[in-house]
Amino acid sequence: MIVKMTKYDIVLFAAEREQFIERLRDIGLVDITTTGWEPAEADRQLLADIESRQKALDFLTAFAASVDYTASAPRAEGSAYAAYTATQADIATAKSEIARLTKVVDEWSGWGDFSVDTIKRLADAGVHLRYFTTQKSTFDKNEAEWSAQYTITLISTVDSIARFVVIGDGDVAIDAQEQKAPAMSVSEAEQAMRDQIATLRRLNTALSACADARNEIAEELATLKMQLQDVRIGATAEQAADGMLLVMEGWAAKETSAQVDAVLDNCPNVIYIKSEPTPQDDTPVQLKNNWFARIFEFVGNMYALPKYGTIDLTPFFAPFYMLFFGICLNDAGYGLILLVLGLALLRRRTTPTMRQASLFATMCAVSTILFGCFCGSFFGMSMQEWFPSVHFFDFQGKFFSVALAIGIVQILFGMVLKIVLICQTVGAKHSLSALGWFIVLLSASLAAGLPMFGVTIPYFTASSPAFYGAVGLGLALMLLFNSPGRNIFVNIGAGLWETYNNITGILSDVLSYIRLFAIGLSGGVLALVFNSLAAGFVPDDANIAVRILIMLPILLIGQGINLFMSTISSFVHPMRLTFVEFYKNAGFEMSMRPFEPLRRVNQTNN
Repeated sequence: MIVKMTKYDIVLFAAEREQFIERLRDIGLVDITTTGWEPAEADRQLLADIESRQKALDFLTAFAASVDYTASAPRAEGSAYAAYTATQADIATAKSEIARLTKVVDEWSGWGDFSVDTIKRLADAGVHLRYFTTQKSTFDKNEAEWSAQYTITLISTVDSIARFVVIGDGDVAIDAQEQKAPAMSVSEAEQAMRDQIATLRRLNTALSACADARNEIAEELATLKMQLQDVRIGATAEQAADGMLLVMEGWAAKETSAQVDAVLDNCPNVIYIKSEPTPQDDTPVQLKNNWFARIFEFVGNMYALPKYGTIDLTPFFAPFYMLFFGICLNDAGYGLILLVLGLALLRRRTTPTMRQASLFATMCAVSTILFGCFCGSFFGMSMQEWFPSVHFFDFQGKFFSVALAIGIVQILFGMVLKIVLICQTVGAKHSLSALGWFIVLLSASLAAGLPMFGVTIPYFTASSPAFYGAVGLGLALMLLFNSPGRNIFVNIGAGLWETYNNITGILSDVLSYIRLFAIGLSGGVLALVFNSLAAGFVPDDANIAVRILIMLPILLIGQGINLFMSTISSFVHPMRLTFVEFYKNAGFEMSMRPFEPLRRVNQTNN
């Protein structure tokens, strides 16, 4: 449900803007319109500071839960954020140096231990060493020829690579790759690596101290965010009376408008006009749903919020999404794993967002378990062998047509919502065309679709007068009332064009629901393949212990991969059906502006 809003046009003295904003922050119920704000050059630094501190806070929060964190690390003096940035820079330098030294060790470890000082003394004395590597077979083949031209000494042949030295300072024309003279020996590089690793451990301790002081960074972030609020409000507020007055547009939920009125009435030198939103207003949107629909709100938010004055589709697509997820995953064993993971996350003290995701996973897991039991699938194994007296649904043989029927049901349901929306927003007469298209599609589905499942409505078949009458009524509404008030011939032409678009669109929409069958079938087939693969490696005379040792690793890896890929598909494709097919037929209109009342930002709501 979309929360009803109240609009406030507020006039106040410009000099009292900061005190007024503080009053609004205290109540936390008013959203001030700042649409169209563009940051000035000075504001970009403020945005950068907010972003950098937010990243620091996120990193330190994750670091505090990692194995590198050291509890009760000594606190460094000064700013926690400054210490964090300096420590991160030192860590980046140490990691870069470790990577360089690792390359040195890998490059020169095959040459054995050597003294760089000795090499330099030889070079000062006129003895120049050139270092080459090539395949051992290439070296063996050309050694005699190369030795006849140059002074060559083979150092080692490790991993089929020949490493050799050519003594001399002139041009060397041989089929080998020359390496730059070493700057340090392998033992020196390894010691330097150990020193850098020790430095990295020390820096991690310093980073732990920053993590312990992350509340200080959170306070800085809260202050910067409130500064940004002030900047945006000051830049977008309309000035009047030569800048002495400011005119602001504010929004509050209708159920809390009485509290807002009381605060505004007690603000000296503030005048406000209270009114209802109009379709031309950019009204912010806040959703308020029951516990079940609220779980699925984040799915809809991935696309967009509904436009104010329309219908919140979350309660209507939530049951379908839950069903589609179960159909796509379609295995009771996989559903049990998701259920355990979801319940385990719920037991932990997590953020509200993570709790919502945990509830979402739990509900989808329940749907998967129920549908998997309905089809008799458990980790790719048929439950029919365990319960021969139970009649399980034949997913592979019968669900193709069922998927199309489910698609038609959801599309028809979306059309009903569209008709209701049109009646609420512009009037019933403007919904007649959509009603006509709904009657035609519903009549065709009942007369021609139901017989495919062995069900027939008496006196309503594809050849009955009742069917022709219903289709005729629907076509009349589509052709004559698609734009009330226009010329009848213009309406007929527009209705014919709209009919063509609807027919082609509805066919593609219904066919899109085949993905439910395809994804559910592919996951089940892959699970069966991994089961067969594991069983195929077991000797016929193997005992139970041998069978477990052979099959368990294959099943864990194979079923794990299948569970991961199938879960992603089961999450994405129902979302696609919701956003494309259902939203389109339900007449969804989007709004990009959520209701964000001014609040006093602190460590807990950053």
